[in-house]
Amino acid sequence: MALPGFMVARHIERYGSLDEQAQPAGFDLRVGEVMVPRGEGVLGVGERSIPEYAELSPEDGWWHLRPGAYIVRFMEIVSIPGNAVGICLPRSSLLRMGATLSCAVWDPGYRGRGLALLQVYNLHGIRLERGARVAQMVFIKTTMLPRRLYGGVYQGEGIGGSRG
Repeated sequence: MALPGFMVARHIERYGSLDEQAQPAGFDLRVGEVMVPRGEGVLGVGERSIPEYAELSPEDGWWHLRPGAYIVRFMEIVSIPGNAVGICLPRSSLLRMGATLSCAVWDPGYRGRGLALLQVYNLHGIRLERGARVAQMVFIKTTMLPRRLYGGVYQGEGIGGSRG
């Protein structure tokens, strides 16, 4: 069961406008930062190395993004309740201009200003304004409480926690 946006909003901090961001089946997230990886990443069995990111500065509040891969940090702090999972999907406006977001599942108990992979496919690039709504967070209720809540390395990211 997906929760309507006004119920998801109870678990979101630092949002701009409830009227604009609360959707029938989720809550819109706004872009706060755009970054590019500065090195190689490594993901193996028992081995993980996430590269550092270089933050791109917007010009007059706008990023001019050429085709490529970017890391987006959302403005909002999201707290996933213990009885739900968060699914982050691109807004259709982003898709219609030739770009998309890829997100992982946000586990019960996660709290932070999450990241997504922004992929620009449009050969002409895109212009993206800081604060633009780029993703929709959908909370899906679980059938039972998990045995444990998320407590991984990304807990608290972007708000002073790990990798923040």
